Amino acid sequence: MCTVCGCGSGETRIGALGGGRPARGAHPRPGTTLGWRPLGEHSAAPATPPAPAPPAPAPPAAAIAPGHHHLHFGTGPAHAHAPGLSQAQMVRIERDILGKNDARAAENRAWLAARGIFALNLVSSPGSGKTSLLVRTLQMLDGRVPAAVIEGDQQTEFDAERIRATGVPALQINTGKGCHLDAEMVARALPRMALAEGSLLLIENVGNLVCPAAFDLGEAHKVAILSVTEGEDKPLKYPDMFAAADLMLLNKVDLLPYLSFDAARAIDFALRVNPRLRVLRTSATSGEGLDEWIAWIEAGLATARARRAAGLQA
Repeated sequence: MCTVCGCGSGETRIGALGGGRPARGAHPRPGTTLGWRPLGEHSAAPATPPAPAPPAPAPPAAAIAPGHHHLHFGTGPAHAHAPGLSQAQMVRIERDILGKNDARAAENRAWLAARGIFALNLVSSPGSGKTSLLVRTLQMLDGRVPAAVIEGDQQTEFDAERIRATGVPALQINTGKGCHLDAEMVARALPRMALAEGSLLLIENVGNLVCPAAFDLGEAHKVAILSVTEGEDKPLKYPDMFAAADLMLLNKVDLLPYLSFDAARAIDFALRVNPRLRVLRTSATSGEGLDEWIAWIEAGLATARARRAAGLQA
């Protein structure tokens, strides 16, 4: 949550919408957001590194009960800890932040529904294969479904450029120090995108299994992606994310023969957290499970379009 990580202090930048296949070696388009510099652009000498901070004092012996080796800072009403803030203060701040976000998300959801747009919020830890899966998904949907992508990262447009190379327009949101997208960011992005009615909007959130769970963007569904190169206990370690999702993609399953990852155990853990969770096994490399994934998307699109048509007739 923002009250813990301080991500609300980051500077959000929304770049220009780009699409099509960029020429090799082309410079960034005017209006694109670049919060980074390639190696060699820094002409100034590196700054002297700051002196190391003194070590934090050891907690009093009473902080750890005899016979226990476990400190838990998530047992209070706020379920978190932030230096200098009481539990009551944290609860008030969180309610204020999430209340405003939920109101904005409801506006986004109504805006999307009025146009029959099916929006998905893809969430995962970094390196789960979200972007590769998106690229393969868009290639399979090419010519069948109009689509657009919002990419969320703290810095760079690397993922947006990979999407644009498929011919699908992508808008990059750089969150600076922020560790998640929020409904206001998406609200500011939507009018820039010229989304087609009855289209698919894929939102790739910042790689993080914590904060994105709490922030509704106005999507139809959260899709949690868990790769087999991670631990199968991730759903129990980060339960809020899997509780908030409607679909889990167990990704990179082509690597299972080379890993000790227990897929059945990972799925069991996820279903313990969220019994209604649907699970698909996928691989952008081998194509396993992608037909089922595409069918799930197309069913959602059909529902969004039907609801819009019913609303127009009412």
